[in-house]
Amino acid sequence: MKGMMRMSRERLMVIAADGQYVGLPIAVVVVLLILAAAGLYISALISIITSPAGKGMKFVWIVFAFIAPFIGSALWFFVGRRHARSSPVTF
Repeated sequence: MKGMMRMSRERLMVIAADGQYVGLPIAVVVVLLILAAAGLYISALISIITSPAGKGMKFVWIVFAFIAPFIGSALWFFVGRRHARSSPVTF
């Protein structure tokens, strides 16, 4: 029994030292966050392009989303899209 416990402890130490399983959950979370941010950015760009806002405002929102992808995209969905629907279309 004692030999089995020593073997399993040693095996765990080797696995932890190699980093095989330690960084995997963190990597999965990071990849999921990157995919979520990319999805938000792409959906914001599509929403901006297809919105009824004027060309000038679309350009401003696209530049803002490009400069600050997460904040610009989030602000588009919270502020810009609502404002684009309520304002008249100008070219």
